[in-house]
Amino acid sequence: MFFYSCNADELIAPCNYRYFLNENSYYRGAGFIGSTVIRYLIQNTNDCVINVDKLTYAGNLDSLSTIEGNPRYVFECVDICDYNSLANVFRKHESDAIMHLAAENHVDRSIDGPGTFIQTNLVGTYTLLEVARSYWKQLNAKKQSIFRFHHISTDEVSHPEENPIAHKCLFSEKSSYLPSSPYSASKAGSDHLVHAWYYR
Repeated sequence: MFFYSCNADELIAPCNYRYFLNENSYYRGAGFIGSTVIRYLIQNTNDCVINVDKLTYAGNLDSLSTIEGNPRYVFECVDICDYNSLANVFRKHESDAIMHLAAENHVDRSIDGPGTFIQTNLVGTYTLLEVARSYWKQLNAKKQSIFRFHHISTDEVSHPEENPIAHKCLFSEKSSYLPSSPYSASKAGSDHLVHAWYYR
């Protein structure tokens, strides 16, 4: 999946934001990976970014303090399981692309309480896909061809392939799925949902 840039030199028309839709985890806009990507984009490109995050236990907006106030950065506190609030964000910002990093991601916590993982990783991904599909359908042909949905997975869904030369197990996009916890199973399920929605 891909992105579409918004060049700040071409702001005669409203800026098209990139969505970083995240919640409940380390992999979120206010978490380590999401905030790193957002800071990079704001500091090294002319792209606009809207950060959508529920801000639960792992969220920390302090990680984005260096770009706070930048006119190309917007934060929206929204749960990806909330269809109406998410649809409002899409209508308000008219994005060209989504980067979906949302996930509950602690293996041990998934064993103790798998329901939260099912809700965020599966229901949240489903809700986001439905909102994105509805949004995409109302775009004109040119905007539809540009729009992208970028889903971030995890190596936890895969079975490592043994590399006898390196004496270690390696993962690749070709590794077979073999989830072994509620976390990895819910992420594998979200991967499959995204793949299925591609054909809808």
